[in-house]
Amino acid sequence: MPVVVRAVQKVSSTRGFARVAPHVVPALDRAVHRLTRGKVLLSAQMLPGVILTSTGARSGLPRRTPLACMPEENGRSWILVGSNFGRTGHPAWTANLRAHPDAEISWKGADIPVRAQLLQGEERAAVWKNLLAFWPPYATYQARVEREIRLFRIVRRS
Repeated sequence: MPVVVRAVQKVSSTRGFARVAPHVVPALDRAVHRLTRGKVLLSAQMLPGVILTSTGARSGLPRRTPLACMPEENGRSWILVGSNFGRTGHPAWTANLRAHPDAEISWKGADIPVRAQLLQGEERAAVWKNLLAFWPPYATYQARVEREIRLFRIVRRS
């Protein structure tokens, strides 16, 4: 594993990062994504990323959220992790997907309609194991909070 990746993993596991990143990373990602017409996400330089457009659980309005993701091998699905950078509450986008599972992602410049499924039980446990191999800081995030971090599989809609 490259030294830079290990350094980013170490920094992203700190409480300081958890305090600052939720305010800085999404704003930078949205700006760069807009400027590059959907071709670049800054955070995706370390982890694959999407821009999720979901429907607000209470407002019913479209909500755009830059998120890291774990693409699955079939190329038709991705795992989204409601880690909230290891902060106590679930991120708002997870409530949006629970209320309105049909959404859209921007993936490598393409807009793709998707349907979200909250993972539970053995299926969640298997995906969690793969996620920890993919990005070990998720273990630190989970250890920091009492809630179970929500995992969603999003699948292309036909």
